[in-house]
Amino acid sequence: MSDVPAWLDRFRREAPRLRVPPVLRPPAGGGRPAAVLILFGEGPAGPDVLLTERAATLTKHAGQPAFPGGRIDPGDAGPVEAALREAQEEAGVVPDGVDVIATLPELYLAHSEHRVTPVAGWWREPSDVAPGHPGEVATVARVPIADLTDPANRTMARHPSGVSLGPAFKVGGMFVWGFTAGVLTQVLDAGGWNRPWDTRHIEDLPADKLDLARRA
Repeated sequence: MSDVPAWLDRFRREAPRLRVPPVLRPPAGGGRPAAVLILFGEGPAGPDVLLTERAATLTKHAGQPAFPGGRIDPGDAGPVEAALREAQEEAGVVPDGVDVIATLPELYLAHSEHRVTPVAGWWREPSDVAPGHPGEVATVARVPIADLTDPANRTMARHPSGVSLGPAFKVGGMFVWGFTAGVLTQVLDAGGWNRPWDTRHIEDLPADKLDLARRA
């Protein structure tokens, strides 16, 4: 993988040993296996990561920004193949143009009962991307890492009831919160890209996301 840029070196070293928060630790048994692709590229605005926004009509995690991904099918060889397949189906990513650089520790999503393996890839040969399943994916965006680390785009999310929803990002026309924002925060830490920001800044979940949050 000599073509992988040096700015990913630290991430490649740190990603496999990221700490799993207690709330995301998989149970001893159960849970459906799934995988997501954390896809790094270099676009016009510099290093970036690919995000999608799920359709508002879905019954699980509706309207939430996410990494491309889904369940591991019986025909998949494992998390890597599943993550690449889902990225192709959801966003048009051509698997042959991606070099897998790391597999992160498994995470558990209690609401959907999925055991998720994040797979990180370097987009060696970027392809044109667009929503592949209109009923599942509303938006596909290459979000610059510089935007993710800009303190002006960082906030803590809160449900109007007062319940904390953790860190959030306002990037690419999306309000990124929940599982994806938590993983992004760890990714930025692992890569050494994070910048100090005001964690006292709190914003309520946008009104158009409230009903979606109830179904997440």
